[in-house]
Amino acid sequence: MTFTKRGILAASLTACALAAATVLAGCSTDAGGAEGSDGGSETVRIGVVGASDAYWQTFTEAAADEGITVELVDFTDYNQPNPALSEGELDLNQFQHIQYLADYNVSNDDDLVTIGATAIYPLGVFSTKHDALEDIPEGGTVAVPSDPSNRARALNVLQAAKLIELTDGGTLFSTPDDVDTAKSKVQVTEMDASFTATSLADVDAAVVNNDFVTDAGLEFSEALYQDDPSDEGAKYFINIFAARADDADDETYAKLVEIYQTNEEVQAGVAENSGDSAILLDTPAAELQEIQADAEAQIAESKG
Repeated sequence: MTFTKRGILAASLTACALAAATVLAGCSTDAGGAEGSDGGSETVRIGVVGASDAYWQTFTEAAADEGITVELVDFTDYNQPNPALSEGELDLNQFQHIQYLADYNVSNDDDLVTIGATAIYPLGVFSTKHDALEDIPEGGTVAVPSDPSNRARALNVLQAAKLIELTDGGTLFSTPDDVDTAKSKVQVTEMDASFTATSLADVDAAVVNNDFVTDAGLEFSEALYQDDPSDEGAKYFINIFAARADDADDETYAKLVEIYQTNEEVQAGVAENSGDSAILLDTPAAELQEIQADAEAQIAESKG
């Protein structure tokens, strides 16, 4: 599989502040949705984590130009958007990578499906107490996200940074139980992904998911270490749009994916929001679904 990094275009976007768990409409509309240029109307509710990121406003405006009203439903953690999508409260969500979706499906006997790629983001180790990895003391504490897919990736990042050693060598299913404490420099503690950044005052370092970096007042450039999102093994961590299986071929949803992937201002905003660290992708849906199926098979096998 080949990852293509697009040129990053400068853009000046205005942030649209949004409180958690509220809805942002893409344009002025009544309850029946927006009227498109052809006189029709279409409203799509998309669940995200971080709706106040400026590129989402640009995205909703670009969608409105195509006759699609986008309503963004903002969530503060990762545990809610998939159940909301499954139960029909959302039409799509866009907050997770393939591995997270695969783990959700297997754990909940669900069949949500990937319909489009957005980007791969590096996963970084941050600290407000230390300026370099070598400054983290022996026996120090490093926080990692507690959800299985991000936890395993975080542990692999810490192993690559030579802060821990994993007895299983590092897999998609590594847990803190796999940390060889006798050979590791630091101790690992788990917490909800939304708390790792805000807990930096209480730990020596933390692995912080991309969604929470800027909200915590951190800069991507401040990471003490990060993994390589262009590596072949990173394919499971492609961030995606997800839909219910019955809607996998919906033309309106496919159009929204296309807008996200091809609108220059949206793409520039995504890149800017990530500190120019994101690798922007337009991987075909069929290929993404193959990766998802592979991940689900591995997860099911690991769960016995």
